[in-house]
Amino acid sequence: MIPPPNPGFKNPRAKFNFVGRTCSIAGVGSYVPAKVLTNADLEKTVSTSDEWITTRTGIKERHIAAPNEFTSDLAANAARLAMQRAGTTPEQIDLIIVATITPDMPFPSTACLVQQKLGAHRAAAFDLEAACSGFIYALEIAQQFIMSRTYDTVLVIGAEKLSSIVDWEDRNTCVLFGDGAGAAILRNRPNAHGLLTAVMGADGRKADLLFMAGGGSRCPATAQSVANRLHFLRMEGRETFKNAVQAMQTAAEEVLRRCEIDISHIKCIVPHQANRRIIDAVGQRINAKPEQFFINLHKYGNTSAASVAIALDEAVSCGRVQTGDLVLLIVFGAGLTWGAAVIEW
Repeated sequence: MIPPPNPGFKNPRAKFNFVGRTCSIAGVGSYVPAKVLTNADLEKTVSTSDEWITTRTGIKERHIAAPNEFTSDLAANAARLAMQRAGTTPEQIDLIIVATITPDMPFPSTACLVQQKLGAHRAAAFDLEAACSGFIYALEIAQQFIMSRTYDTVLVIGAEKLSSIVDWEDRNTCVLFGDGAGAAILRNRPNAHGLLTAVMGADGRKADLLFMAGGGSRCPATAQSVANRLHFLRMEGRETFKNAVQAMQTAAEEVLRRCEIDISHIKCIVPHQANRRIIDAVGQRINAKPEQFFINLHKYGNTSAASVAIALDEAVSCGRVQTGDLVLLIVFGAGLTWGAAVIEW
């Protein structure tokens, strides 16, 4: 159970003061490829149906990148929009963090390729891999750099071209995933709280529930590994579902406890957009109202590290999030990994 607010605790932000340096999101942006792949399209290639996909996942369509459109391209497009909205020039960016499991190549990092595309030549750059939890992991890391005064302006991006690792012959997984990117500019905003707190978790004992075997040092690319279809993601759906619900519940309750607030203080909940049934189950467990959630997975499917970032951008753009609102982000991904964050917008 989520503990109630402290007796007499009138303002959920009251426990946070401005001692030290805070970190806020100054601008967000997102990008999805032009091509739309509907459930009806998938009916033509695998044994499935719109009704089967919709009732089990809530997904109606997803966006698929062009053959010559890569993760770094998606990331750069989302970043440009976030930079524009934050009034940030390439020269002002100190650090670029790209959360992804589908980098353009094993090395150099996709973040370095994004740096080149943006002309942000002053910035340090690195990739982060925490699967669908990557955006929150990256937000927390960026906050530490800003609060420690190491950097003033950090660009955080979640970007994926999952269509490149989906087995289009596996009807259980190919219906779930799409491509896209979301980005945020983080910096100190005087007299604002910004990112209040975040929690992160992992359990490597369950790494075999969601993984891609091929391409690393354990199973490098060979003709045999390709023939055995080891370079596509694999998922144990039922067990992943159960672990996702439990982990997202735990992360949400912990981050609220640290803020000394309850779910009623949250204006908008932006969950990882993987499966409508997962979102509904988490909402019931944390006693959230359906209207508190922002959901867009019917349009994009699961875009992994980009999922929460794209949804946050859309929530802000459509007015679901206003200045001063408290926003709860909740994520879960392969690893297993999970996390949650509370942000004062």
